[in-house]
Amino acid sequence: MLRELVESDWIDVHKYASQEIVSQYQAWGPNSTEQSIAYVDQAIKDAKEQPRLRFVFAVIHNNRLVGASELNIRDVTNKVGEVSYIIHPAYWGKGFATEVATLLVDFGFTKLQLHRIYATCDPRNTGSIQVLKKTGMTLEGRIREHMLIKDGWRDSFLYSILEHEWD
Repeated sequence: MLRELVESDWIDVHKYASQEIVSQYQAWGPNSTEQSIAYVDQAIKDAKEQPRLRFVFAVIHNNRLVGASELNIRDVTNKVGEVSYIIHPAYWGKGFATEVATLLVDFGFTKLQLHRIYATCDPRNTGSIQVLKKTGMTLEGRIREHMLIKDGWRDSFLYSILEHEWD
């Protein structure tokens, strides 16, 4: 299940966001307590913006927060959104990320009326590559050295899906 974040969610967010393995392919993390609090606070603030361009959802399993997911509208005129997700490592390999990514794509096309949804991932992140493929996204290519992360410049794979492909 996906739901909006609430202030107290920072505690469960911090349980995974403070782990090195979770952020190994990201520019952020591992998070300090203050960074996890700030992330949740910013997501709650962004949810009140009009027009709303950022949708951050808690990933809930058995009444526990096990991750977070986002859909960001990157181009209003051209109806383009970007999805991302992060799952606690205790839940990796169990289909949570695929289900979450699928829910985000469906939300983007059916509720937000987007035309194109994309995601990027580190080429070394084989788990995320599989998630994007299972979601029905197509590999568009490789963006070279497009993100500075802890171990240097990171390439990214760019995946996308179009509205008519989702139908």
